[in-house]
Order: sequence, then structure tokens, then C-alpha cells
Amino acid sequence: MDTTVPVQGSAKNTEAGETVRVKNIGLRGVTVADTRISHTDGQNGILLYRGYRIEELAQNSTFEETAYLLLHDALPTAPQLEEFRKRLVEARRVPPFVFDVLRQLPKQSLPMDVLQASIPVLAMADPDLADDSREANNARAIRLIARVAVIVAGWHRLRNGREPLPPDDALSQAGNFLWQLTGSPSHAEIARDLDTALVLHADHSFNPSTFACREVVSTRAHMYAGVAAGVGALSGSLHGGANAQVMKMLLELQDEKDIAGWVKRQLTAGQKIMGIGHAVYKTMDPRARFLKDICFRFGKKMREEHWCRLLGEIEAAAVAELNARGLTTIRPNVDFYSAPVYHMMGIPHDLMTPVFAVARMAGWTAHIIEEKFGDAQEEKPVLYRPLSEYVGHYCGRAGCVYEGIAQRKG
Repeated sequence: MDTTVPVQGSAKNTEAGETVRVKNIGLRGVTVADTRISHTDGQNGILLYRGYRIEELAQNSTFEETAYLLLHDALPTAPQLEEFRKRLVEARRVPPFVFDVLRQLPKQSLPMDVLQASIPVLAMADPDLADDSREANNARAIRLIARVAVIVAGWHRLRNGREPLPPDDALSQAGNFLWQLTGSPSHAEIARDLDTALVLHADHSFNPSTFACREVVSTRAHMYAGVAAGVGALSGSLHGGANAQVMKMLLELQDEKDIAGWVKRQLTAGQKIMGIGHAVYKTMDPRARFLKDICFRFGKKMREEHWCRLLGEIEAAAVAELNARGLTTIRPNVDFYSAPVYHMMGIPHDLMTPVFAVARMAGWTAHIIEEKFGDAQEEKPVLYRPLSEYVGHYCGRAGCVYEGIAQRKG
């Protein structure tokens, strides 16, 4: 008997004397480690950062304050936040040779590939790479949070034949990113909305890219190696690229007269509605609620509210059709409304996933530090080494007999 169920390992059926092979699907439902950083309650649509609900942080906090919280397990005092901001501003000075390397890359390179390639170059700029203490890793986290945003903006300018702009020390992380990306001072309200979006994207428990970061550094690899793995995982179409796909969908549907009909045809054909559904949430993603509000408010200000109205039509039609099919737990996720928000801010569509990485750098680095040190001030001695079940050729205990190439038959 060969049974496949979503649990881990193999077991002996003692009554029947048969071995039952059991399999987990993509590690779904398998707990691999403890964490103090973030928690998702998919049934109730709750996301916590260090115990704080995402709604509280999105409404009241800033990206800098949220990054401090993720890294330090507590909200900062005013002096602590000021010092943290100062260190982030200082870290925006990317060593010139990093951009010298990027200048050699083909201008048509995918931005996520460029970002991933830049991380090992940043490692070479780290003066204390051999120091793997908690203090050194905290300093590394600040440099990465600050510099990845500078690199994403700088690459966009380089690929368009322009030079990267110097940072503006008076601006927030969000405001400075928009300045270095566009070369134009952004309205304070636009920078604040991007800041909120960065807060909403800063962490999300053991998602694929975060787990990739943790798995790599469990080997005692340095933080940059872990972050490079996280960027690679985020580049996959099943993880980080959905917001760009949502915007592509909107552009294709902007003249569609029968949205409900289109939704029904998509679902009947077994096709996805981009931005609808989530691996964890069985209700609307709590981050999507905030982004929906930003979309309509910002869209009205920019006179581009038609994108938000179109998304609202798609959401209503999709929910009605899914309900009719008994699929009552599939609802919009964080990418659904972030796409038009970034579009209206002037962020190119192929930079939407890199902007995701700009925000998630806070979470990735916090998880890497937790993986390395745990709760104590000493190294966490864990190496991820899961089991696998071999299902290939098997010729007995001695293995298959090797034949010379002349004796082999096709």
C-alpha cells in the first residue's frame, strides 16, 4: 500500500505489516523552527510583528521604526530610533565599485537578477566580514536595509543611461528611494504611502524566501549569502512576482466591458486571477485591506482611480464566483492592491518585486540573526538537513550492476 498524505516521514503499519509512505506537500503544515519575529493566523486574517498587529504598525509606525522592532524585539525609544535612523542614513553611501560592477551588466538584465548579483559584491565591501558576532550582524543588517534600496534605484537609472543620484540625508527610507529612483522630490503624502507599503511587506513568518535565508545561514554562511538566497527565492513567479502580474492583468482588462464574465471564464478554464488567494490566509489578507484604502485615496488624488475601481470589480466578481463554487476562503492578497499603488507612484512594473525585497530586507536580516543566535547570546547550533524518500531505480542492497558503454542497450 502506498498512501500519500500531507504529514512528514514514513511509518510502519504494525497491524498489516506494511510500510506507509507519507509525504508533506512543500513542507505545508510542518513546523521547522521557533521564531519570535512574526506570526500569521490564516484562519482569522491576523499578522503580528513581534506581537504587534500589522494594522497598528501600518497606521502608527514608520518603516524605520518597524525595522528596528523586527531586529531588536522591541519598539525603540526616541533616542534609539534617532540613532537607528542616523546609522541607516550613513549606510546609504554605497561603495563606488559596487556601481562599477553593475555598469558592466547588460542593460536588459532582469532587475531581480541584478539585485541578487549585487549582494555578494556588497559582501566584498564589508570591512568586518570575518566577524560573525551578533553586533557585527546587526551592523550588516543596517547596511543591507539601507543599501539595497539605493542599488534598486541606481540600477534603474543606469539601465536608462543615467547616473545614480546621491542620497538625500533629510529624507526617510521611502522618500529617499523615490528621490533616487525618479530624480524628483516626492510629495510627502506619496512618501508616507510608500512607507506604509514597506511596513506591510517587511516580514511574513516562514515564507519561501525567508526560509531560504534561514536555511543557508544555518550552515554558518554569512548574512550576505543568506540574503542572496532570499532574493533568488523571491524572484520566482510563485512568490514575489504577483504584483507585476496584477498590473499586467489590469492593463489587459482596462477596456473589458464584462468583468464578471471574464472572471467566470478564467476560473472555468482553470486559470488564476492574479492577486487572489494565499497559501496561509483563509480570509482577506490583512495587508490587502490597508493597501486597498491607499489605492482608492491615492488614486483619487492622482486622478487614476479607475485602476482601483477596476480592481474592485474584479474582486467583487471573483468573490461571488468563488463563493458559488464553494471556495469561500480564497480572497485578495497583499499583491492585489499594491500593484496599482506602485504603478501610480511611478515605479516601473519590473521593479515591483525588487521593491518587495527592499521592504523584506528588514525581515530577512532579523530572521538571519535569529537563526544564527536564537534567544541567547550564543550561536544557535542548528543545521537544516531534511530527509527525503528515494523513489528512483533500485536493484537490491548491492545496487544496480554497472555495465561498460559497449554492453549497454538503448
